[in-house]
Amino acid sequence: MGSRFGSQLRAVIAVLMIVAAFAGLPMAGLATAAPRTVTVATRNLAPFVITNDNGRSGFTVELWEEIAKRQGWTTAYVDAENVTAQLKDVADRRAEVGAGAISITAERRHMFDFSQPIFNGGLQILVPRHASVPTQPGLVNFLPLLFSKAMGVWLLAGFILSVIPAHLFWLIERRKAEGPKVAGGANDDGADDGGDDEEEEEGVSRSYFPGIFQSFAWSVGFLGFMPDTFPHRSLGRLLGILWGFIAIIFVAYFTATLTTNLTVSTYEGQITGPSDLVGKKVATVAGTTSARHLQEIGVPATGLPTIDDCYLGLRDGTYEAVVFDSPVLRYYAAGDGAGAVQLAGPVFNPEDYGLAFAQNSDLRPQVDQALLEIRQDGTYDLIKRKWFGAETTESGDQPG
Repeated sequence: MGSRFGSQLRAVIAVLMIVAAFAGLPMAGLATAAPRTVTVATRNLAPFVITNDNGRSGFTVELWEEIAKRQGWTTAYVDAENVTAQLKDVADRRAEVGAGAISITAERRHMFDFSQPIFNGGLQILVPRHASVPTQPGLVNFLPLLFSKAMGVWLLAGFILSVIPAHLFWLIERRKAEGPKVAGGANDDGADDGGDDEEEEEGVSRSYFPGIFQSFAWSVGFLGFMPDTFPHRSLGRLLGILWGFIAIIFVAYFTATLTTNLTVSTYEGQITGPSDLVGKKVATVAGTTSARHLQEIGVPATGLPTIDDCYLGLRDGTYEAVVFDSPVLRYYAAGDGAGAVQLAGPVFNPEDYGLAFAQNSDLRPQVDQALLEIRQDGTYDLIKRKWFGAETTESGDQPG
């Protein structure tokens, strides 16, 4: 009897232990899902972060709030003037996360932890719309070319080239030496009947002057296909044929070269890539990767406090180009800057954007896990399409 009671007692105790173990699981889960407020430093940079009277919105804001919702966090935002201030807030622990369009660089990786990339972008050039519209060559373009060094060189070349055949023509076509004149056909009263007057011999003067000028006029006339003197001797005609072919080639090459120069002069002010920025008035945002890259490639640029200052300088003619993050410039060109500005050239200096954390932050692994889930279930694509549309593939943006 006692043995049976002991067995029942042990069974009851075992059941109670199992129930207690299962009862403790929800409590542990609640402990890990305890509410947490995360401080996030942002800067106003459309379309990643847009701050107005209605609060915050934008691609990065919406992406972060999706992460926070899945982790059960609430967010306290901290405003920063620029990316330098953002990173300083994170470094000084005034913020736990820096969110916006923060480029992941090797230098920054030494001081901060970054999430997996949230966007793949790069740099691009923004110019006034009229700056890249081809213009038809006109009088304004022609006059500088007419008095240019290139025109002077070609005229000198034509002069030198004409001197050689001019001398050959003079040697071949010059008249024979003049003999003493003999009067003929005179009657007894001294009247000249004119029947046997000596006809003046055709050709150029035997004297070097003015004979060489007559020959030079013939030579230059061939360049315009209108010589004022024609050869009368076989060797002179052969020289004319040969010089005619040379003149055709010279004039054709001269015309093609000047046409090319005139066409190039209408495009020389255009900007189609980083190499065209040299000698131009360029603006960018100070302290950013765009400012650093321009310095590395040797392009002097004015660093302004915000991208809005760059837009204003571009539109009022203070600057000829703005270099900054491609998605930011694309958003402006399609929105507030539509019709006044446009992008020039392809994306260059590709770079990734990420969320910045203090080193060894416990938030980073949780954020990365949430980002993976957001990408896998398609939420990331929906958010990206909302703010950038389908065109973001042009800048090389691919999930992952």
